[in-house]
Amino acid sequence: MATVGAFEAKTNLSRLLRRVQKGERITITKHGKPVAMLVPVNAEKVSERGKIIEEIRKFRKNIFRSGLSLREMIEEGRS
Repeated sequence: MATVGAFEAKTNLSRLLRRVQKGERITITKHGKPVAMLVPVNAEKVSERGKIIEEIRKFRKNIFRSGLSLREMIEEGRS
């Protein structure tokens, strides 16, 4: 991941955006400390999808540890 200072980012924003479009992530610093990131738009969506899938997997593991079958859970929910 590339790192650029705030002044350089301001001066070369178009060039940085072209790099980001190609998939690169760029950290912007101010006085040497990270303050922002330029990331491709799709990167956040992919990351979010991954988190959601992982949460679903955890949820499924916990449900099936309870010993109830899916049918039993459905019937229980109807009561």
